[in-house]
Amino acid sequence: MSISPDAKASIAKELHRLEEDSAHSGKAHYNAGDRWRIYQYWLGIPSTVLSAAAGLAFFKSDPMLGAASSIAAAVLTALMTFLKPSERAAAHKSSGDQYLALRNDSRVFREIKLIHVCDDQAAIDGLAELTKRRNELNASSLPVARTDFERARRGIDEGEATHSVDRSTAP
Repeated sequence: MSISPDAKASIAKELHRLEEDSAHSGKAHYNAGDRWRIYQYWLGIPSTVLSAAAGLAFFKSDPMLGAASSIAAAVLTALMTFLKPSERAAAHKSSGDQYLALRNDSRVFREIKLIHVCDDQAAIDGLAELTKRRNELNASSLPVARTDFERARRGIDEGEATHSVDRSTAP
């Protein structure tokens, strides 16, 4: 039995919401990952340079410069250990990948399966599975800063996430 028009319209509308939520969340996580990668460089490069400078200063018998460089390097290294920017960047990228996979799966389900192969129960089950994935991702992902989300929204509104084939038919 094919899906009823009312059920199809309701499910398609919810799938659109899921796609939109997933696109925004995925892009926000990518933005957060980029920001944490920048923090990694801003903390890591000076820490490395200061460590080398401290060694050189002690070698050249300049204990004041060596001590100051060592303290600054220790502070930056401690911040890197505490903040773990590389781990956070990787976690945000992973969440972004999963959200965009969910967006793609939702779109394929809405555009292909819902129209061509689903009966009512299969449509409801498919939507339930995709909704469950979104809820699990929402619960397990690191939070993103408001600025990362706003940047994602602006980018999406400007068409960054729209495929060229969809530009003339975007909702």
